[in-house]
Amino acid sequence: MAKRDYYEVLGVGRNADKDELKKAYRKLAMQYHPDRNPGNKEAEEKFKEAAEAYEVLSHDDKRANYDRFGHDGLRGGGFSSQGFSDINDIFSHFSDIFGGGGGSIFDDFFGGGSQRRRRRGGGTPGADLRVSLKLTFEEIATGTTKKIKIRKQVKCDQCGGTGAEKSSSLKTCTVCNGTGEVKTVSRSVFGQFVNITTCNNCNGEGTVIDTPCKKCMGDGRYQSEVMMSIDVPAGVHEGSYMTIRDQGNAGKRGGPSGSVIVVFEESQHKYFTREEDDIIYNLFITYPQAALGAEVEVPTLTGKAVLKIDAGTQPGKFLKMRGKGIRHLNSSGTGDQIVKINVSVPHKVNSKEKELLSQLAEMPNIKDSSKEEEKSFFKRFR
Repeated sequence: MAKRDYYEVLGVGRNADKDELKKAYRKLAMQYHPDRNPGNKEAEEKFKEAAEAYEVLSHDDKRANYDRFGHDGLRGGGFSSQGFSDINDIFSHFSDIFGGGGGSIFDDFFGGGSQRRRRRGGGTPGADLRVSLKLTFEEIATGTTKKIKIRKQVKCDQCGGTGAEKSSSLKTCTVCNGTGEVKTVSRSVFGQFVNITTCNNCNGEGTVIDTPCKKCMGDGRYQSEVMMSIDVPAGVHEGSYMTIRDQGNAGKRGGPSGSVIVVFEESQHKYFTREEDDIIYNLFITYPQAALGAEVEVPTLTGKAVLKIDAGTQPGKFLKMRGKGIRHLNSSGTGDQIVKINVSVPHKVNSKEKELLSQLAEMPNIKDSSKEEEKSFFKRFR
C-alpha cells in the first residue's frame, strides 16, 4: 500500500513551521498512544506513521528533499526516514517531546508512558479515592485539620503485600522469564516491527504465586476502614481540591498505593456570603441610628465586634472591616469583612409612633433631604 503524504498524515499545510508540526504530532501521539489504545493494531500503526512523518518534516534537509521529490527523495543519500521498528524507538528518538523513557507530556494522561508497561515485578498500582469534605467559613478562614473515616484497600499485614503464603511461593514466570513482557517480531515491506505486550500469564508482574495468602486470597491487600487526618490550608474554596499521595487504595501484590483526592465544599453560613476572600454581611439599622450615628455589634468569623456608624450614613453604603475575612491561599494577608448598611422600616406603627413620625416628616431638614434625594435621582436618570 502506497505511503500517505506526510503533510496529510499530520494534518498541516505545506508551509507549516516547526511549532505547528510539533503541535500536530503531539495531538496525534496523544490520540493514538499505545497506552490509550491497548491492543489496537490500527492505532499502533497510525502512531508509527505519525512519528515517521514528523521525523522527516522536522528535519530541514529531509523535508527539503521530500518537498522536491516526495517519498522517492528520501531514498539513499542519507535522507531516509528513521524506519522505527519498535514503539520504544519512537519514545527514545523524540525525547524532547516524550521525555526520557516515554514520560513528559504524556505522564498526566497515561501514568508514565512506556515505563508503565514495564512494571517487571512492581505489582499493579492502587486506584485513587475521591473524598468530599464540607467546611465552614470559620474553618476556611484560618485552616483546620479534619479527621475522617474512609473505606479502602490496605496492604495485607500477613503476607506483607506479596499475596504469597510464603516467600518460597513466589516463582518467576516461565512465559516471560520474569520480564513481565512478551515480544513478537513481524516483518513487512516497511521493515521489521517488534511488538511488546504485557505477559498474560503473570499480568506483567514477572512472578506467579503457587500458594496464595489465605487472608488476602493472593491479592496482597484487603478492604478495611481507616481514620485519616487531613490538613486543610486556609483560603480553599468550593470545588478546589488537594491530592494526598500514597494514601489511596493499596496496590495489588506490592504495587504503589493510589492517592486520595480531597474535594472541598463550602457550608452555607448563617450570616455571611463569600466573594473571593472577602465576606459580605448585611447589617440592618434603624433610621435614628443612620441619622444620628451609633455603635452596633456585628458578628465576625472570630466572634463579635463593635462597628461605628457615622451620623448621616446612607442605605446601601458599604463599610469595610479590614482583616476580618479569609486568609489568602497562596499569599500572605487576609480578606476583609464588607458590611452593607440597610435601614430597617417597621411594618406597623402604633398611634403614638405615627404621630411622632408625622411631626418628623414636616421638619424642614427631613423635607429638604427628601427633595434633594429626588433631584439627585432624576439627574442621574437623565
